[in-house]
Amino acid sequence: MRVLGVPVDAVDMRGTLEWVEQRVKTRVSGTHLCVNAANVVRAHDDPEYLAVLERGDLIGSDGQPFVWAARILGHPLPERVAGIDLMEQVLARSREVGWRIYLLGGREHIVSKLADQLSAEGVRIAGYRNGYFGTEDEAQIWADIRDAEAEVVFVGMPTPAKEHFIVDGASLAGVPVCIGVGGSFDVLVGELRRAPGYLQRLGLEWLFRLAQEPRRLFARYAVTNTKFLAIVARAMLNRSRQPRASRT
Repeated sequence: MRVLGVPVDAVDMRGTLEWVEQRVKTRVSGTHLCVNAANVVRAHDDPEYLAVLERGDLIGSDGQPFVWAARILGHPLPERVAGIDLMEQVLARSREVGWRIYLLGGREHIVSKLADQLSAEGVRIAGYRNGYFGTEDEAQIWADIRDAEAEVVFVGMPTPAKEHFIVDGASLAGVPVCIGVGGSFDVLVGELRRAPGYLQRLGLEWLFRLAQEPRRLFARYAVTNTKFLAIVARAMLNRSRQPRASRT
């Protein structure tokens, strides 16, 4: 379905994990992307980015404000499925069944530290690479991932580079599951802290991030949050003008 003009699947964590299991079992390539307030704003500003989102096989709702907006607009989603939570759940399952994991993204010392950390915890690491490369390197990177026989690839890169990279190459490399997880690598190695649970439930995780990196994030959040609220308000107004029987 579509919420605020972007595609999203009404799937919870359990359903998402079942999707991952099925893709790995059948070896059918699948891509998992996420949408949140920032993605909605970017999709409204950038038609090319929206087109990339629409190519994802499963689109999760990573953002409490987005989940709330969907409910208000008559498109209830079962729950928020944050990228980092999904990553932790998939890693936990991989320890049980031995899935081969590839880590792509972040700075070299971060991704190498995470690879060592996960390996020590019993995760089978097929390989890893930092996220600093150009488009001319992408074919070789996907070839390396294919040669490593990775079953699940976590892409810890920013938007929109993450989404472009995933949808452009995952199927060509024959990777069963490719999941975009943004800045999760930094959190998992302790470089950044994640907001406490109560702030996550209040939809204020962005405020906690802002407190950690004010210079880098202030302007971005000020603009993005304002635009997102405007998009939601416009959608609510349009919905109120529709005959009740025609609302979906």
